[in-house]
Amino acid sequence: MKMTLDPDLANEAKALVALAFRNGPIEELHAGIARPVCSGKTEIFHISDEEMRRLMKSAVNALYRLLWQREYDPAHYQENMTLGRRYTLHWDDPEMRQTSRKRSRPT
Repeated sequence: MKMTLDPDLANEAKALVALAFRNGPIEELHAGIARPVCSGKTEIFHISDEEMRRLMKSAVNALYRLLWQREYDPAHYQENMTLGRRYTLHWDDPEMRQTSRKRSRPT
């Protein structure tokens, strides 16, 4: 089935990436906040704006594809979920705590 653009799903994908991924620890790397493991070498602990854009674009594209499949091609979506569950079998379960309302600047 050929995937098409669904503006509502696109907006949902972008919002979910921002809330679940972009506004987390990767933003600290992007902002260049020092990491002890990097021994003060800024070129190691900084993600450039272009690299951040590519990361976010990739995440949005992947999430959009999955949301689209969930909506329009449920059999393929379930196949992907089966694969994803195999990757995450030993991951920690989500923590049930309130997230902070800290906002970072959009890029």
